[in-house]
Amino acid sequence: MSKIIFAAVSLALCLAPMTLLAAEPPVLDNPFFAFDNGTGRGKLSPDQQATMLGELGYAGIGYTGTCNIPEMLAALDRQELKMFSTYVWTRIGPDGPSYDPGLPEAMKQLKGRDTLIWLTVQGKADDGDAQVVKIVREVADMARQSGLRVALYPHLGFHVATTEDGIRIAKKVDRENVGTSLNLCHWLKEGDVASMEPLIKAAMPRLFVVSINGADHEGGWDRLIRPLDEGEFDVYGFLRALKKHGYDGSVGLQCYAVKGDKRENLARSIGAWRKFQERMAAEKAK
Repeated sequence: MSKIIFAAVSLALCLAPMTLLAAEPPVLDNPFFAFDNGTGRGKLSPDQQATMLGELGYAGIGYTGTCNIPEMLAALDRQELKMFSTYVWTRIGPDGPSYDPGLPEAMKQLKGRDTLIWLTVQGKADDGDAQVVKIVREVADMARQSGLRVALYPHLGFHVATTEDGIRIAKKVDRENVGTSLNLCHWLKEGDVASMEPLIKAAMPRLFVVSINGADHEGGWDRLIRPLDEGEFDVYGFLRALKKHGYDGSVGLQCYAVKGDKRENLARSIGAWRKFQERMAAEKAK
């Protein structure tokens, strides 16, 4: 009997550090990148955008579309930065599903880059989910050949409008390289703030990327998309909940239609991000 007790005590002592480790406050060490709608897309050159991001301390960029990818990659490489994603459309409708015709070539250009293909699903159809599953599987199979993953982008008013939609479709597609994202501004637009923790928990097995920004709790896009140091919504609490549930992926800064000087906005936002990091580190040190 004494041997059994000794073994049980020994096992408990071995497991105790693991339990304490699991309960420790997390560290906000996720890569932080900026959407190109806040870096001067269409106005500044790839080199100007990449240089600005490097100087400010961002990890890279969230790109848009399938054009001029080699030029942006070269500019990012010079700054030792990464293209974390490229935002690409797919569409469903009466004539069947389709996607950006430049996507196959873009995937070849991105081979081995670990860049997410961030898909919106636009349009409506009676057999909507069936069309989406078909087109996303096609995109996913192409992506796999280049070692890439696909993340559904929930967008208000689209067929994939919510993170719940993204989870549903990703499960139906049933490809290891297909997941979803959680976009703070679109989630807030739904108005169900109480769902935050259950939603994060449900999304975690397939959550590939998250986007954030400063925001109020409700209103138009001018209130739901702001620099990260503005707004009433507790973005730190949102990030804390993500880390609590084990999210270790990248975090993108949504900048759509944010007014003012782009460099100043980006500087303010990464300043807020660093304060979040310091706050989480202080919690861990207690």
